Amino acid sequence: MRDTQKVDQLSRMASAIRRRNVQMVYDAKIGHIGGDLSAADILVTLYFGGVLRVDPHAPNAPERDRFILSKGHCAGLLYTTLAYAGFFPREELNTFAQPLSHLNGHPDRNKVPGVETNTGPLGHGLPVAVGAALAAKLQDSSWRVFALTGDGELQEGSNWEAAMSAAHYKLDNLTVIVDRNRLQQGDWTEQTMHLEPLADKWRAFGWSVREVDGHDIGQLLETFSRVPFEAGKPNCVIAHTHKGQGVSFMRDKAAWHHRIPNAEELATALKELEEGAS
Repeated sequence: MRDTQKVDQLSRMASAIRRRNVQMVYDAKIGHIGGDLSAADILVTLYFGGVLRVDPHAPNAPERDRFILSKGHCAGLLYTTLAYAGFFPREELNTFAQPLSHLNGHPDRNKVPGVETNTGPLGHGLPVAVGAALAAKLQDSSWRVFALTGDGELQEGSNWEAAMSAAHYKLDNLTVIVDRNRLQQGDWTEQTMHLEPLADKWRAFGWSVREVDGHDIGQLLETFSRVPFEAGKPNCVIAHTHKGQGVSFMRDKAAWHHRIPNAEELATALKELEEGAS
């Protein structure tokens, strides 16, 4: 049964994180705002919905779950989420992408608590996640690994090598989440390189697959609660999302992969996100 109170609380948190993220990118004059907004509901569900077993006061606890942001260019969303979750003070978000800041344009595990591995070059996060999940199996440990990839990122062959390995080693402690917003830098994914039938491809590689509305927090909670979907198979969640979700003039627009809003656009975006939360 859907916990409507919990879903409402998480939805309000997602709106707050989106607003802070938009303001942060505007202030820094750098970032990837469209992809940040598309994945916000996913990260809020993981970190605030009781999915990830992590403790901001012990970010390196050996038995913690691991979250890997493979689409590392969306570091702004990860930083905002970690700050709101208590991994570091929210005030530090004011330094995003500034000289000598710990909050670089791509996440750095040596500088930011809660970041599990450095990412940025696409196609690297899932292979690292496979290695981590295999390590947990070899150690007979109960911690799990969650990795968020972009959909355009799946054009990188390293992901499919990793997918084969995960199935071979029966890594049912691994969950990959595909942010399926259908846009990458410059164009629709299907205009750049066909991904469909995407779910069938993951199944053919030996994964158990679920497709969800990536902006429906109730669906996300229910789906993550069922991991592993099948014993002995790695898990793939294809989350159908919209680039620039929550802001009308950014939604489903390729230009907002890395465009920075001007002052007028910022005001409109913050207003729409505020109204969407009420």
